[in-house]
Amino acid sequence: MGRKTDGSFELTSFEPEETDERPGATLGRVRITKTFTGGLTGSSVVRMLSVLDGAGGPAAYVAVEHFTGELDGRTGSFVLQHAAPGSHGERLAIRVVAGTGAGGLAGITGTFELSTDDGGAHTYVLEYELD
Repeated sequence: MGRKTDGSFELTSFEPEETDERPGATLGRVRITKTFTGGLTGSSVVRMLSVLDGAGGPAAYVAVEHFTGELDGRTGSFVLQHAAPGSHGERLAIRVVAGTGAGGLAGITGTFELSTDDGGAHTYVLEYELD
C-alpha cells in the first residue's frame, strides 16, 4: 500500500437488534456507531452479524461499516468489510470495499487493522491507495 495513517476510535453506541439463541450457538445482529480521531476524523455506522459459541464466548462475526468524514485532509466516505472467522487464533480481516469511496475519497482501496488494549481503548492503522 502507498499511504498509512493511524489513530483511535470510540464506540458511541452498541444496539443489539436481534438474537437467536439455539443449542450450541447464539446468532446476533447489532448496530454500532463509532467516532474516529487521528488520520481518520469522523464517524461510522456498523452493521454486524455475530456468532457466540455454546459457552457464550465470541466465535465469529462479519460486518460492514460505512465511514463518513475526513482522511488526511480529504472529505468523503467509504465502506469497510470485516470478517472474523473464529476465536481460535484466526486472523481478523478488514478491507476497504473497492468502489465505495465517495467525494474526496473516491477510488480508495486498502486494509484496516484494529487493536484493543487491556483497558478497552481502540486504535487503528489504515494502509491505503488513493488516486
